[in-house]
Amino acid sequence: MADQYAHCGEDDRPAEIPAIRWDEPPEGPVLVLLDQTKLPAEEVELVCTDASVLVEAIRSLAVRGAPLLGIAGAYGVALAAARGFDVDAAADELAAVRPTAVNLALGVRRAQDAYRAELAASGDAERAASAALAAARALHAEDAEASGRMAERGLALLDELLPAGGHRILTHCNTGALVSGGEGTAFAVALAAHRAGRVRRLWVDETRPLLQGARLTAYEAARTGMAYTLLADNAAGSLFAAGEVDAVLIGADRIAADGSVANKVGSYPLAVLARYHHVPFIVVAPLTTVDPATPDGASIEVEQRPGFEVTEFAVPQAPGVGGSPGSGIPVAPLGTQAYNPAFDVTPPELITAIVTEEGTASPVTAEALAQLRARAGSTARTA
Repeated sequence: MADQYAHCGEDDRPAEIPAIRWDEPPEGPVLVLLDQTKLPAEEVELVCTDASVLVEAIRSLAVRGAPLLGIAGAYGVALAAARGFDVDAAADELAAVRPTAVNLALGVRRAQDAYRAELAASGDAERAASAALAAARALHAEDAEASGRMAERGLALLDELLPAGGHRILTHCNTGALVSGGEGTAFAVALAAHRAGRVRRLWVDETRPLLQGARLTAYEAARTGMAYTLLADNAAGSLFAAGEVDAVLIGADRIAADGSVANKVGSYPLAVLARYHHVPFIVVAPLTTVDPATPDGASIEVEQRPGFEVTEFAVPQAPGVGGSPGSGIPVAPLGTQAYNPAFDVTPPELITAIVTEEGTASPVTAEALAQLRARAGSTARTA
């Protein structure tokens, strides 16, 4: 397949996308999100004045992606505290809105714990709110740092596995700056390889039914000047058969203790294809995504989303994208039932490596992941 079919942006400017930010206008603190349901048609900011608005933003996928959900959850607790709402109620509502994404609950509990500790120590609600905000900001900064370290480790692994360079990388869903405090997870690795001159092509799965690949990953690839080509999800098999894929890079929403990975639905079929065609299948995720309390893939709760996301074709310009039925274009007969899991689970034996900020697990085993978590704990204690 000739390279002229790849699209390349005009330059290599960095993708400085303000996916999330805390602001304090005169009328009170707010959390500002880049509304991802509107991309790529327009860049619109969504202003959250309380946790309930943020909950709906998370549910509608205006804000999404495992690491960013953790950051958003922490800021949501801080917002509830700063505006005088019931912090515990807000925390419980936020933590439950997307059950598969372990980072969301972790971020919420981190800010909630900081709030409770300060309130118990000083009895001052204002100081407790400041403590929650400090915890959210710390998590935001840590995720940005982790993103950079994952990119370095992932690039080193690609160079080890594919020393000839000219990588043709297939990715699924969106794993860039739109899901992170930094430049992302799997996309950050591809971006690092691009900057090093080692990417020949980024294959972008459209990622049905909500097209996070077509709308978001292509958007980020274009902004960074990376050569990319969009494909329908069901075209991936033909790419593998033609020998056009050198590696698969995906993110994760939850990694069980045994190394099973829950990621956007459609990831598992790619792992099967990659194994059959002897192509590395690499997961890139921060250690906060590894959940030792979830023993295996069968124990991961997979979120089931509304059927209308499948029976209707949502477009960014539609005012209710990700919201109520009727906001998209019908593509199935009225009354059609739809099966719409948000994620699927890939077993560890199909995964070449899991890249984290603390190191790489390969082969993927419970022992390897436990060692990485122990290393992270040791680093935190000596910092």
